[in-house]
Amino acid sequence: MRLSRSLAPATVAVALLLTLPHDASPHARVAAPKAERPQLFGAACYSKVTGSHVTAYCHNPYPDVDRVRLHIECDRWWDVDSDGAPVEAGPAQTVRLQGRCWKEVRSVWVSHQKR
Repeated sequence: MRLSRSLAPATVAVALLLTLPHDASPHARVAAPKAERPQLFGAACYSKVTGSHVTAYCHNPYPDVDRVRLHIECDRWWDVDSDGAPVEAGPAQTVRLQGRCWKEVRSVWVSHQKR
């Protein structure tokens, strides 16, 4: 009888441990990796169409150089679309991009590339 009385508390403890929910059982603490801050990049650009002429201004407020290009799609099927040469917009710099169609302009956009 003495043996069963000495095993009773241990048996109860094991039974309670086995019936605990999984989340309540102890586990190793692992530090979550720190999320990297997204690097801010890209000049803010706006464009103006006057007749068949296009002018775009791009201002780069960030420390990385942004290579910007002006793309113009002309409205007439026979009019040649154009992709301007890349222009480097350095930190805190504003650049002007220009282009044109022979007749009407259908759409204009500026692309960005990290240097």
